[in-house]
Amino acid sequence: MDKLVEHYNKFNEDKRLDRRHGHVEFVTSLKYIEKYLDKYVCDNNLSGREQLNILDVGAGTGKYSIELAKSGCQVTAVEYVKYNLGRMKQNAKRAGVDIKAYQGDARKLKKCSDNTYDMTLVFGPMYHLYTDEDKVKALQEAKRVTKPGGYILVAYLMNEYSVILYGFREGNVNECLADGRLDSDYHTHSSQEELYEYVRLEDINRINELAEMTRRQIISADGPADYMRRELNAMDDETYERFIEYHLKTCERPELLGAGAHTLDILQK
Repeated sequence: MDKLVEHYNKFNEDKRLDRRHGHVEFVTSLKYIEKYLDKYVCDNNLSGREQLNILDVGAGTGKYSIELAKSGCQVTAVEYVKYNLGRMKQNAKRAGVDIKAYQGDARKLKKCSDNTYDMTLVFGPMYHLYTDEDKVKALQEAKRVTKPGGYILVAYLMNEYSVILYGFREGNVNECLADGRLDSDYHTHSSQEELYEYVRLEDINRINELAEMTRRQIISADGPADYMRRELNAMDDETYERFIEYHLKTCERPELLGAGAHTLDILQK
Protein backbone atom coordinates (compact mmCIF):
# COMPACT_ATOMS: atom_id res chain seq x y z
CA MET A 1 0.00 0.00 0.00
CA ASP A 2 3.04 2.28 -0.11
CA LYS A 3 2.12 3.55 -3.59
CA LEU A 4 -1.36 4.44 -2.32
CA VAL A 5 0.07 6.46 0.56
CA GLU A 6 2.55 8.18 -1.77
CA HIS A 7 -0.29 9.06 -4.17
CA TYR A 8 -2.52 10.64 -1.53
CA ASN A 9 0.38 12.49 0.05
CA LYS A 10 0.57 14.45 -3.23
CA PHE A 11 -3.08 14.42 -4.36
CA ASN A 12 -5.22 17.38 -3.23
CA GLU A 13 -8.15 15.43 -1.81
CA ASP A 14 -9.36 18.57 -0.03
CA LYS A 15 -10.25 20.25 -3.31
CA ARG A 16 -11.49 17.28 -5.36
CA LEU A 17 -15.12 17.52 -4.28
CA ASP A 18 -15.07 21.32 -4.44
CA ARG A 19 -14.31 21.39 -8.17
CA ARG A 20 -17.40 21.53 -10.33
CA HIS A 21 -17.28 17.93 -11.56
CA GLY A 22 -16.56 16.66 -8.03
CA HIS A 23 -19.24 18.86 -6.54
CA VAL A 24 -21.83 17.00 -8.64
CA GLU A 25 -20.73 13.74 -6.99
CA PHE A 26 -20.77 15.32 -3.52
CA VAL A 27 -24.22 16.89 -3.87
CA THR A 28 -25.68 13.67 -5.26
CA SER A 29 -24.14 11.39 -2.65
CA LEU A 30 -25.18 13.72 0.15
CA LYS A 31 -28.76 13.77 -1.14
CA TYR A 32 -28.99 9.98 -0.83
CA ILE A 33 -27.18 9.90 2.51
CA GLU A 34 -29.79 12.32 3.84
CA LYS A 35 -32.65 10.42 2.22
CA TYR A 36 -31.74 7.21 4.02
CA LEU A 37 -30.85 8.93 7.29
CA ASP A 38 -34.32 10.50 7.31
CA LYS A 39 -35.86 7.13 6.50
CA TYR A 40 -33.91 5.49 9.30
CA VAL A 41 -34.97 8.17 11.79
CA CYS A 42 -38.61 7.76 10.75
CA ASP A 43 -38.59 3.94 10.73
CA ASN A 44 -37.02 3.81 14.20
CA ASN A 45 -39.14 6.58 15.74
CA LEU A 46 -36.11 8.68 16.61
CA SER A 47 -36.40 12.35 17.49
CA GLY A 48 -33.61 13.50 15.17
CA ARG A 49 -30.10 13.03 13.85
CA GLU A 50 -28.53 13.78 17.21
CA GLN A 51 -29.25 10.16 18.11
CA LEU A 52 -27.49 8.77 15.03
CA ASN A 53 -24.01 7.23 14.96
CA ILE A 54 -22.30 7.38 11.57
CA LEU A 55 -19.12 5.60 10.49
CA ASP A 56 -17.18 7.01 7.53
CA VAL A 57 -14.66 4.42 6.30
CA GLY A 58 -12.01 5.78 3.95
CA ALA A 59 -13.04 9.28 4.97
CA GLY A 60 -10.26 11.10 3.13
CA THR A 61 -9.96 14.64 4.44
CA GLY A 62 -13.42 14.54 6.01
CA LYS A 63 -15.75 16.21 3.51
CA TYR A 64 -18.74 13.96 4.28
CA SER A 65 -17.85 13.44 7.94
CA ILE A 66 -17.80 17.17 8.61
CA GLU A 67 -21.07 17.78 6.75
CA LEU A 68 -22.80 15.04 8.75
CA ALA A 69 -21.36 16.29 12.04
CA LYS A 70 -22.72 19.74 11.23
CA SER A 71 -26.19 18.22 10.80
CA GLY A 72 -26.05 16.79 14.34
CA CYS A 73 -24.85 13.22 13.77
CA GLN A 74 -22.22 11.59 15.95
CA VAL A 75 -19.46 10.76 13.46
CA THR A 76 -16.55 8.35 13.60
CA ALA A 77 -14.09 8.48 10.69
CA VAL A 78 -11.52 5.90 9.64
CA GLU A 79 -8.77 6.78 7.14
CA TYR A 80 -5.79 4.71 6.02
CA VAL A 81 -3.52 7.56 4.88
CA LYS A 82 -1.99 9.50 7.78
CA TYR A 83 -1.67 12.70 5.75
CA ASN A 84 -5.38 12.70 4.95
CA LEU A 85 -6.17 11.92 8.58
CA GLY A 86 -4.21 14.96 9.69
CA ARG A 87 -5.97 17.17 7.16
CA MET A 88 -9.33 15.82 8.33
CA LYS A 89 -8.64 16.74 11.93
CA GLN A 90 -7.58 20.24 10.87
CA ASN A 91 -10.69 20.65 8.71
CA ALA A 92 -12.97 19.46 11.51
CA LYS A 93 -11.40 21.88 13.96
CA ARG A 94 -11.76 24.71 11.45
CA ALA A 95 -15.42 23.80 10.93
CA GLY A 96 -16.06 23.67 14.68
CA VAL A 97 -17.25 20.06 14.79
CA ASP A 98 -16.17 17.07 16.84
CA ILE A 99 -15.28 13.91 14.91
CA LYS A 100 -13.70 10.78 16.29
CA ALA A 101 -10.99 10.09 13.72
CA TYR A 102 -8.33 7.42 13.60
CA GLN A 103 -6.17 5.48 11.19
CA GLY A 104 -7.48 2.10 10.08
CA ASP A 105 -8.02 -0.44 7.32
CA ALA A 106 -11.51 -1.06 5.87
CA ARG A 107 -10.84 -4.81 5.88
CA LYS A 108 -10.32 -4.90 9.65
CA LEU A 109 -12.06 -2.19 11.66
CA LYS A 110 -10.28 -3.02 14.89
CA LYS A 111 -11.66 -0.15 16.96
CA CYS A 112 -15.29 -0.60 15.89
CA SER A 113 -17.66 -2.82 17.85
CA ASP A 114 -20.42 -4.98 16.40
CA ASN A 115 -23.84 -3.39 15.71
CA THR A 116 -22.74 0.14 16.61
CA TYR A 117 -23.54 2.45 13.68
CA ASP A 118 -26.84 3.48 12.13
CA MET A 119 -25.15 4.19 8.80
CA THR A 120 -21.74 3.24 7.45
CA LEU A 121 -20.15 4.97 4.46
CA VAL A 122 -17.56 3.09 2.40
CA PHE A 123 -16.71 5.77 -0.15
CA GLY A 124 -12.99 5.26 -0.72
CA PRO A 125 -11.85 1.69 0.01
CA MET A 126 -13.36 -0.06 -3.02
CA TYR A 127 -11.28 2.17 -5.30
CA HIS A 128 -8.11 0.51 -4.01
CA LEU A 129 -9.06 -3.11 -3.21
CA TYR A 130 -8.16 -5.37 -6.12
CA THR A 131 -9.52 -8.82 -5.24
CA ASP A 132 -12.99 -10.12 -4.52
CA GLU A 133 -11.66 -11.42 -1.23
CA ASP A 134 -10.59 -7.97 -0.04
CA LYS A 135 -13.78 -6.28 -1.26
CA VAL A 136 -15.90 -8.88 0.53
CA LYS A 137 -13.85 -8.37 3.72
CA ALA A 138 -14.52 -4.64 3.60
CA LEU A 139 -18.25 -5.16 3.06
CA GLN A 140 -18.48 -7.77 5.79
CA GLU A 141 -16.69 -5.47 8.22
CA ALA A 142 -19.09 -2.64 7.35
CA LYS A 143 -21.96 -5.06 7.86
CA ARG A 144 -20.57 -6.27 11.19
CA VAL A 145 -20.32 -2.80 12.73
CA THR A 146 -23.68 -1.54 11.39
CA LYS A 147 -26.84 -2.00 13.42
CA PRO A 148 -29.55 -4.34 12.13
CA GLY A 149 -31.73 -2.26 9.83
CA GLY A 150 -28.92 0.26 9.30
CA TYR A 151 -27.66 1.37 5.91
CA ILE A 152 -24.31 0.84 4.21
CA LEU A 153 -23.46 3.10 1.28
CA VAL A 154 -20.63 1.93 -0.96
CA ALA A 155 -18.93 3.86 -3.79
CA TYR A 156 -17.24 2.26 -6.79
CA LEU A 157 -15.23 3.49 -9.79
CA MET A 158 -16.69 2.26 -13.05
CA ASN A 159 -15.08 0.22 -15.80
CA GLU A 160 -16.39 2.08 -18.84
CA TYR A 161 -15.23 5.42 -17.47
CA SER A 162 -11.70 4.05 -17.31
CA VAL A 163 -11.83 2.51 -20.79
CA ILE A 164 -13.31 5.59 -22.46
CA LEU A 165 -11.05 8.17 -20.81
CA TYR A 166 -7.75 6.40 -20.17
CA GLY A 167 -8.09 3.83 -22.93
CA PHE A 168 -9.48 5.78 -25.86
CA ARG A 169 -9.30 9.51 -25.11
CA GLU A 170 -5.77 9.32 -23.74
CA GLY A 171 -4.66 6.77 -26.34
CA ASN A 172 -3.68 3.84 -24.11
CA VAL A 173 -6.17 1.20 -25.28
CA ASN A 174 -3.81 -0.84 -27.48
CA GLU A 175 -1.13 -0.95 -24.80
CA CYS A 176 -3.68 -2.02 -22.17
CA LEU A 177 -5.02 -4.80 -24.42
CA ALA A 178 -1.49 -6.00 -25.08
CA ASP A 179 -0.36 -6.12 -21.44
CA GLY A 180 -3.58 -7.57 -20.00
CA ARG A 181 -4.94 -4.52 -18.22
CA LEU A 182 -7.89 -4.89 -20.59
CA ASP A 183 -9.27 -8.25 -21.71
CA SER A 184 -11.01 -8.95 -25.01
CA ASP A 185 -14.36 -7.86 -23.50
CA TYR A 186 -12.78 -4.53 -22.48
CA HIS A 187 -13.03 -5.37 -18.81
CA THR A 188 -10.23 -3.80 -16.78
CA HIS A 189 -7.84 -5.87 -14.65
CA SER A 190 -6.14 -3.48 -12.27
CA SER A 191 -3.32 -4.02 -9.83
CA GLN A 192 -1.74 -1.90 -7.12
CA GLU A 193 0.55 -0.47 -9.81
CA GLU A 194 -2.48 1.29 -11.34
CA LEU A 195 -3.71 2.46 -7.89
CA TYR A 196 -7.39 2.38 -8.89
CA GLU A 197 -9.78 -0.55 -9.35
CA TYR A 198 -12.66 -0.32 -11.84
CA VAL A 199 -15.78 -2.49 -11.89
CA ARG A 200 -18.96 -3.19 -13.82
CA LEU A 201 -22.42 -3.62 -12.32
CA GLU A 202 -22.10 -7.40 -12.51
CA ASP A 203 -18.93 -7.17 -10.41
CA ILE A 204 -20.74 -5.14 -7.75
CA ASN A 205 -23.61 -7.64 -7.77
CA ARG A 206 -21.19 -10.54 -7.35
CA ILE A 207 -19.45 -8.88 -4.38
CA ASN A 208 -22.81 -8.17 -2.73
CA GLU A 209 -23.86 -11.79 -3.16
CA LEU A 210 -20.61 -13.08 -1.66
CA ALA A 211 -20.97 -10.71 1.30
CA GLU A 212 -24.69 -11.51 1.64
CA MET A 213 -25.76 -7.88 1.32
CA THR A 214 -29.22 -6.56 0.46
CA ARG A 215 -29.50 -3.66 -1.98
CA ARG A 216 -32.10 -0.93 -1.56
CA GLN A 217 -31.02 1.32 -4.43
CA ILE A 218 -28.13 1.99 -6.78
CA ILE A 219 -27.42 5.31 -8.50
CA SER A 220 -24.90 7.04 -10.73
CA ALA A 221 -23.21 9.49 -8.36
CA ASP A 222 -21.83 11.80 -11.04
CA GLY A 223 -23.26 10.74 -14.41
CA PRO A 224 -21.40 12.49 -17.26
CA ALA A 225 -19.80 15.14 -15.00
CA ASP A 226 -16.26 13.76 -15.06
CA TYR A 227 -16.33 13.58 -18.86
CA MET A 228 -17.40 17.23 -18.95
CA ARG A 229 -14.85 18.94 -16.71
CA ARG A 230 -13.98 21.59 -19.29
CA GLU A 231 -17.61 22.23 -20.20
CA LEU A 232 -18.74 22.45 -16.58
CA ASN A 233 -15.97 24.90 -15.74
CA ALA A 234 -17.02 27.09 -18.67
CA MET A 235 -20.70 27.21 -17.69
CA ASP A 236 -22.23 30.24 -16.04
CA ASP A 237 -23.59 29.59 -12.55
CA GLU A 238 -27.22 29.33 -13.68
CA THR A 239 -26.43 26.73 -16.34
CA TYR A 240 -24.26 24.75 -13.93
CA GLU A 241 -27.09 24.65 -11.38
CA ARG A 242 -29.36 23.47 -14.20
CA PHE A 243 -26.90 20.67 -14.93
CA ILE A 244 -27.00 19.56 -11.29
CA GLU A 245 -30.80 19.65 -11.42
CA TYR A 246 -30.73 17.52 -14.58
CA HIS A 247 -28.36 15.01 -13.01
CA LEU A 248 -30.39 14.67 -9.82
CA LYS A 249 -33.47 14.01 -11.96
CA THR A 250 -31.74 11.26 -13.95
CA CYS A 251 -29.15 9.63 -11.65
CA GLU A 252 -31.48 6.72 -10.82
CA ARG A 253 -32.17 5.83 -14.45
CA PRO A 254 -30.88 2.28 -15.08
CA GLU A 255 -29.62 3.09 -18.57
CA LEU A 256 -27.10 5.55 -17.06
CA LEU A 257 -25.70 3.27 -14.35
CA GLY A 258 -22.16 2.22 -14.99
CA ALA A 259 -21.37 4.94 -17.54
CA GLY A 260 -20.31 7.62 -15.04
CA ALA A 261 -17.10 7.68 -13.04
CA HIS A 262 -18.74 6.74 -9.72
CA THR A 263 -21.64 4.51 -8.74
CA LEU A 264 -23.22 4.57 -5.27
CA ASP A 265 -24.66 1.28 -3.99
CA ILE A 266 -27.11 1.61 -1.09
CA LEU A 267 -27.39 -1.52 1.05
CA GLN A 268 -29.25 -2.42 4.23
CA LYS A 269 -28.27 -4.83 6.98
